[in-house]
Amino acid sequence: MANRKTFSVSVSYPPIYKNKQTAFLSQNRQFQWTNTNNIIFPVIPAYAATLLQSKGYQVFWDDAIAEKLNYQQWLTRLIKNQPDLIAIETKTPVVKKHWKIIDQIKKKLPKSTIVLMGDHVTAIPKESLKHSQVDFILTGGDYDFMLLNLANHLHQKEKLQPGFYFHQKNKIINSGKFVLKHHQLDKLPIIDRQLTKNHLYTHRNSNFKYKPGAYIMSARDCWWGKCSFCSWTTLFPCQQYRRFSPQYSIKEIQNLVNNFNIKEIFDDSGTLPTGDWLNNFSHLLIKQKLNKKISLGANLRMASLSQSEFNLIKKAGFRFLLFGLESANQKTLDKINKNIKVCDIKKTLIESKKAGLVNHITTMIGYPWENLSNYQETINLIYKLFRQGLTDSIQATLLIPYPGTPLFEQLKREKLLLTQDWNKYDMSQPVIKSPLSTKQQKQIIQTFFKGALQPQFLFKQIVSIHSLSDFVHLANYSLKFLLKLKDF
Repeated sequence: MANRKTFSVSVSYPPIYKNKQTAFLSQNRQFQWTNTNNIIFPVIPAYAATLLQSKGYQVFWDDAIAEKLNYQQWLTRLIKNQPDLIAIETKTPVVKKHWKIIDQIKKKLPKSTIVLMGDHVTAIPKESLKHSQVDFILTGGDYDFMLLNLANHLHQKEKLQPGFYFHQKNKIINSGKFVLKHHQLDKLPIIDRQLTKNHLYTHRNSNFKYKPGAYIMSARDCWWGKCSFCSWTTLFPCQQYRRFSPQYSIKEIQNLVNNFNIKEIFDDSGTLPTGDWLNNFSHLLIKQKLNKKISLGANLRMASLSQSEFNLIKKAGFRFLLFGLESANQKTLDKINKNIKVCDIKKTLIESKKAGLVNHITTMIGYPWENLSNYQETINLIYKLFRQGLTDSIQATLLIPYPGTPLFEQLKREKLLLTQDWNKYDMSQPVIKSPLSTKQQKQIIQTFFKGALQPQFLFKQIVSIHSLSDFVHLANYSLKFLLKLKDF
């Protein structure tokens, strides 16, 4: 056991803003500066904090973005805490900002060890060691197991696991390529929601109809795991896909319901585990009568469940499903390795609706091979889905090719990248060559969002109000909708 007085760890999200917009960083596969004030609970860093504390380390949960601290407030607190190890999660558009912050921390806390983690540094681990005073780069997505190993290495001389990069004798060396499969998820302690200040995240999220809400992850990360654009395939290669047991996930939900009065839970696994796992999980929810106490949401792939399975998860307490539509053009779906057919989209949403579930769809703009007529196909499908009541909300974003993804490598090889200035990978502008202008792409994004303004859809939303919670959720969604339009 570590000595609490001699070694402490800070899991830190320094405050970073742009034109009064908030960094949508934690628990995000895509980064964006946003006006919506949404914030998501960083699940795996929370496991890391809990695991470290369970082993005797003193842990500071230091999410200045969620706490709305300014930079000086955050830095003053960090200096006061004087952590021995500071862990910072980064993404491509803010990695340069984090380099500057790290160098400033080193001036104030020269004895503190700093480790960077995230998909960007997993893809390009040596870069940050060359451009900042960071001490270690942690690669792969198991921040929890790896941070414990690093703390033990620094404090107890434990051998480093594969996956770390660092300086030694003026050279950058590494401990080998990261391996995730030997990390047994069920051995992790249930997240300590008090330590990780869960109250900061329970209301500022439009995915939740019933609040307070909470996030979990039953898998790491996606059983398909081959979409060419997804940044988290860098952290969690599909060959190393793992799940918590249904029993573990049930215990986590029971903790949230019984001890924190949580009303809705979103499972942010890349896609919800299916098959026997989902069958067992659903029946456990029903057996424990959790379906009477909680509403659930999850990410789900098109064509992954049957009608009977949709019916079962509805009975088990599921309310909300998030589907990646991405495009109505089959060529595009094939090129990004989505592994779905356009005909799957409507069929899946119909089956989900028959079960009584709420559907959310995601789309992207900026494919270099798509022209206006291709986008019109997607617009037509989106508007039809809203008119027919098959989707209830939409997310539309610019396509960003993150380093480490097959898409990035393809576009780099084909000389279709406009820039490799990481600051510009923040979704404020296209970074991929396209037959469409920047203005046209942003107009199409707004057109996608405005599918929700179809008269038939609006009428259905109004007549569906049967309670105060229905009204409040619709009002909140409407406000977020307007703010989201400002993001583009």
